[in-house]
Amino acid sequence: MQFEHLGVRPRIHPEAVVAPTAVISGDVTIGPGAQVLHGAVITAEGGAITLGENVIVMENALVRATSVNPVHIGDHVLVGPMASISGATIADEVFLATGTRVFNGAKIGVRSEVRINAVVHLRTVLPPETLVPIGWVAVGDPVQILSPERHDEIQAAQRELDFPGYVFGLDRETPDLMVQLTERYGRGLARHAHDVQIG
Repeated sequence: MQFEHLGVRPRIHPEAVVAPTAVISGDVTIGPGAQVLHGAVITAEGGAITLGENVIVMENALVRATSVNPVHIGDHVLVGPMASISGATIADEVFLATGTRVFNGAKIGVRSEVRINAVVHLRTVLPPETLVPIGWVAVGDPVQILSPERHDEIQAAQRELDFPGYVFGLDRETPDLMVQLTERYGRGLARHAHDVQIG
């Protein structure tokens, strides 16, 4: 299904293939030879999304742009099943395995691999040809690649990256943080009420 969102329709190259159960919404450009499989959701929430040539977005993956962080996915990238990309830049020839999570402002260098259930955190920069092992967390710039049992180090690095401030414009110490966050985010998402299905 395709939707016009905020007055912008997806642009899909005639040589791309989009499954009928995939959702493509808003300012999305999909390049030649790209494949978007069943259940994938590619949604431009006020920022553009560009998929290059021969990109494969597998089943139930999510690609989401924001007004602050557009998404660019280079050529010959594979986005695995149930992977999630939010507001990130992915260079050419990158492999994002099943269940990977890539957060706002992250940049993944050419020919990098992010393996099953690994995380590339907010504003993290992976140099070219970086490998993030299964279940590990990449965080920061310069990047630290940490095993999940190093939770204290991951948490310390995350705190400096300021997820609520960077993504939602809210101070982490706000007493009613989740009240403000959900109300603000909900107002933004409510703009989908005016979407128009076009295909």
